[in-house]
Amino acid sequence: MAAQEGTSNGHPIAVLNSDILPRLPSQSPLLFAAKKQKNLSFETIAKALGREEVAVAALFYGQSKASPEDVTNLAKLLDIPESKLLETEMTGFPDRGRQMEMPPKEPLMYRLYEIVQNYGYAYKAVMNEKFGDGIMSAISFSTTVEKEVDEKGEWCKITLRGKWLPYTRF
Repeated sequence: MAAQEGTSNGHPIAVLNSDILPRLPSQSPLLFAAKKQKNLSFETIAKALGREEVAVAALFYGQSKASPEDVTNLAKLLDIPESKLLETEMTGFPDRGRQMEMPPKEPLMYRLYEIVQNYGYAYKAVMNEKFGDGIMSAISFSTTVEKEVDEKGEWCKITLRGKWLPYTRF
């Protein structure tokens, strides 16, 4: 697996913030240390694994379950013994949501939280008008982050794509 170092846009790679370490599973420091040592972006790792960037970052933070193929490919790419990765919680059931305190204190995560605070009911109303009574799944779900540039500057575009789950009458 050939790997491109750094990010494709020249920004530094994301590394582990030690403040949240006590709330993360045992694979997180191991994966992040190897990522940092090899100077690999989530974009590069995702391409090597055949996954999306956010899905790969979720593996690093313990927010998703790694498949056997993910473990094998990460071990090869990051030069970590596969047996060492299998000793972690990587292939177990994730304990999602414990990594972050609410409301979030990290400014970028707070802004995402603020979007839901400010526009949550508007999203809900528009979705209900388009799909009926139900919810958007965060399980049958995908997301992407894209960079757009125009004359006004750089823009972050986040796409959330979830299966619509109608409420059932019982």
